Amino acid sequence: MAKKKFSPVLTFFACLLALVIGFIAAFFLYTYIKRPTGGDVYSSGELSIHFMELGNKATGDSIYIKAGNTDILIDAGSVESSTDTTSEYIKQYCTDNVLEYVIVTHADSDHIAGFAGSASSPSMFDRFTCETIIGFNLTNKATETEAGNPTLYSLYLEQLNEAIESGSNYYTALDCYKNINGAQRVYELSNGVEMEILYNYYYENSHRDENNYSVCVMFNQGDKHFLFTGDLEEDGEAKLVENNDLPEVELFKAGHHGSKTSSNDCLLEVIKPKIVCVCCCAGYNQYDAKPENVFPTKAMIDRVSKYTEEIYVTSLYDESEPDGFTSMNGNIVVTSNRGKVSVDCSNNNTWLKDTQWYKENRAN
Repeated sequence: MAKKKFSPVLTFFACLLALVIGFIAAFFLYTYIKRPTGGDVYSSGELSIHFMELGNKATGDSIYIKAGNTDILIDAGSVESSTDTTSEYIKQYCTDNVLEYVIVTHADSDHIAGFAGSASSPSMFDRFTCETIIGFNLTNKATETEAGNPTLYSLYLEQLNEAIESGSNYYTALDCYKNINGAQRVYELSNGVEMEILYNYYYENSHRDENNYSVCVMFNQGDKHFLFTGDLEEDGEAKLVENNDLPEVELFKAGHHGSKTSSNDCLLEVIKPKIVCVCCCAGYNQYDAKPENVFPTKAMIDRVSKYTEEIYVTSLYDESEPDGFTSMNGNIVVTSNRGKVSVDCSNNNTWLKDTQWYKENRAN
């Protein structure tokens, strides 16, 4: 029997159809791999958020964030020597020594000390090239003491001005929110990850409490959101909710180091956080407070626990240690990649409610 011959035209179209089907299949496979589960944008890579220990027992914030190849720093620690510890940590990940964005939330010393620096511990502005600096709008701080000496805030301003003279772009949070003076409300950090400067009523209106001037920032990765409010207090949190369409969030940095006056119901009932990280040295009575007001407070823990038990704390007061502290969770790293959010800490991943410190100091 003679073999059936196929038309060259039919063969061509069959091959073309197979090629098209293969391309479509490859596209959908790529889409499935790269798209965060339930997300509304594609993501090119992970977002990692590092709540750093500061090398001392003093309360303070310094948070390093990496999105794709973009490096971000929020605040610079509790005392000038914080930069010795945090810069060494950051340089493990920021290999080109360039911080594309630096955010200074407000003028309290436990947030700006590392920007002021000292002769023995250079400012973070000196240790890194800081391309864009975003700062607070208002402050109640003076630049001189009653004796006429420069304050820490004054030293911060000196270092900031040197950074600007060296080429850093500087914008206030209000510049960003209003998209003026070259600033942007939303910065694209990498494909699928953005940094959004939220509106704080106290960017434009004075308040007796310095904490309420804090720059407020949301990091968005598809339908995953990560909220940072500095040391915002109840008045500021209420205004934040009133003036922004806030989503539910994967991560919330506890306001004001876990104080009883921050992380209030007015905010928590809207954002319903899944993970809460507290930057403090648990149990250290730095401000001669009543025991119930020592960070992290039971009032804050009880409010947050309505939404999540996944609370992490960086450090733990331990007077038996040479420096007066040890790690609780240590450096807390929250990673979001392809829709999955995970937590990995340098010391342990124990939730606050399961720690011995909590059982002895906050359980009742």
